[in-house]
Parts: sequence; C-alpha cells; structure tokens
Amino acid sequence: MSLFNLKPKMVTDSVNPNVESFLQGYSIEVMPRTAAKVEDFRALLPSGTRVYIAHIDGTPIDDMVETAKRITDEGYDVMPHFPARIIKDRATLENWISRYANEAGVKQALLLAGGLDAPQGDFETSMQLLETGLFDRAGFTNLHVAGHPEGNRDIDPDGTRKNVDAALSWKQEFSKRTHAKMAIATQFCFESEPVIEWANNLVAQGIDIPVHIGIAGPAKLQTMVKFAIACGVGPSLRVLQRRAKDVTKLMLPFEPNDIITELADHKAANPDFNIAQVHFFPLGGIKTNATWAMTHGGASGVPAVQS
Repeated sequence: MSLFNLKPKMVTDSVNPNVESFLQGYSIEVMPRTAAKVEDFRALLPSGTRVYIAHIDGTPIDDMVETAKRITDEGYDVMPHFPARIIKDRATLENWISRYANEAGVKQALLLAGGLDAPQGDFETSMQLLETGLFDRAGFTNLHVAGHPEGNRDIDPDGTRKNVDAALSWKQEFSKRTHAKMAIATQFCFESEPVIEWANNLVAQGIDIPVHIGIAGPAKLQTMVKFAIACGVGPSLRVLQRRAKDVTKLMLPFEPNDIITELADHKAANPDFNIAQVHFFPLGGIKTNATWAMTHGGASGVPAVQS
C-alpha cells in the first residue's frame, strides 16, 4: 500500500469526519507549465488521484501528451481537457484522442467549449465533440462536461440559465447513449447555498449526472479575486469582497474551509445529494492545495470506483 493512501497521524483527532468523507476521491487540475514545477506528484497527492490537465489555447498537443504520460506513469488517473473551440476539425480531434490513448494510456476526458469567443475550427460546443462518437469508439471510460452553478454570461448573456440548462438536459440524454460514465465538473464558487440550490434544481429537471463541485484551493486574496473575475465567477464573488474589507484578514490566504464544511455537512445529512466529489483549482499552487487537502483528511485515498 502506498504511504500516500494513509491518513497522517497528526490530523486523526482534529479532522471533521464529514469533510474527510466529502474529500474522498478529490481531483485536482494542472497545466503543463505548472506540472513541470512539480518534481514528483507522489510527494503531494494520494495514489490514484484524478489529475485534470487544462489545455490553454496555444499549448502544443505535444506538451499536453507528454504531461499526461508523465503523470500517468507516476500513478495518477489523468483526464485532459478537450476545448472544442481550439480543435480545428474531426481529424485533429481523432489524432488527439489517439495520442492520449496510445502514448499516455489515457481513457477519459473533460469536454468543454473553451474560453475563446469564437471557434478556431469546426467545433464550438462540447455537444459537437460528443456527437462525433470518437470518444466512445476509442473506449474512453469517463466523459466529463462543464457545469456552472452561478450561470455563465458567455452562454446566457441575459443572466438566465436557459441555455446552460438546455445543454445539460441534452447531455443527460446523451449519457444514456454512451458506454462511458459521465459527470459534471463545475466552475469554482465561494458560497454553499447557491451550489446546493443549483444541484437540487438539476435533479428536479431530471438531470442525475453526478456533480464534481469546483473549489478554489488556498491562495492569496488578491490572486483569488483576479482568477474569480477572469473566470466569470458570479454572485459568490461577494465572499471575497467582504473578506477584502477586513483589514485583519487582508494578508492571510483565503481557504475554502467554510464552503467545504457546509457542503460536507449537507452531504452527510442528505446522502442522496448529487454532488459526488470535489474538484480543486489550485490557484495558490499545487503543493499549497495538496497540503490543505491532506490536513483536512484528503490524504486517505480514493474510492474504488470514481464517477
């Protein structure tokens, strides 16, 4: 058994059991340039942790595949991004899928539109990627799609959820037609109440795809605000704004203790709650995020079966 599957003795008595359970099987996101700064992921993450690799426009596919292979070889479950708007055409998509599978042993993907205003090729949405059937044909075991608990102004400029909800309903139907497990990986936010309401509304609409809730890892407040604005975080940005007014906390790192604890307690009280796992955005660095997770019980390994 890997030492990284063991809960550190120093936190045994202080860890909130609800939080520990909620963090079980958490995932984390890296980019090739941030991954390159990590000497060995085995010193930071529990064995088998799912590691998403973000594909930012301009990053060569060679760098993505090389990073995927390296992290896979260190014992992790790699899930690269496939941003529709930077993929030129079907042949390019097929090439990427083949390279990830054959060179890095990858069999899962996060499909999303991507952050560009206009597509650079034939694809604009994750639905179009799914419709190609290429992932199913390649035997990908997990296909994740994006979720937006606070809406998305790029998709719904009027501030409603009409288009994002319609897209998730389409993906719900698609989930019945694919052999791969599907999950919704969300944008990060800072308040639990809107997340709980959003997740419950999905179920009310008949969308039962498991949710992996996006959580911003510990970071300086200024860093957190910068990323939150750039990523289009919605009303929960007010949590950071209130924190910025407290001079006594201005220089301290912002940590996700409150939202994690509140969601964990809600999950413990409502076992059927459809948030299945936590997905970390390590805005303050991978080591900082991994250390926070470990000290809050997130070093006790991953579930035998991940969604």
